[in-house]
Amino acid sequence: MISDRQQAHRRGHTSESWAAWWLRLKGYRILARRLKTHAGEIDLVAAAPFGPVCFVEVKARNLARAAAESVGPSQQTRIARAASLYLASRPNLARRGSRFDIVAIAPKSFPVHHRDVWRPDV
Repeated sequence: MISDRQQAHRRGHTSESWAAWWLRLKGYRILARRLKTHAGEIDLVAAAPFGPVCFVEVKARNLARAAAESVGPSQQTRIARAASLYLASRPNLARRGSRFDIVAIAPKSFPVHHRDVWRPDV
């Protein structure tokens, strides 16, 4: 029997794959998946077509709205710090600008892409 933790891990991987697929369909280029830095992990890093570098948090919930609202201030700060570390080593990408997005995954519906959800205080 599979544990709750293993099940959540699988659901996370599956949700991230759906989100990456959805973003690719919209013309985004996936630059990194499950990016790990000293500050934390970022689910997806994507280049918007003719736009900024997007740091994407993927959330799977029973309702898409609940997923979009589930990224709290401490998580936003952690993601912003990890994004800063990523961009510091990639000046060409940093020149494009950046934004923070959420892709909400809910059962029996298409992913919902929320653009520019927050601005970092860092």
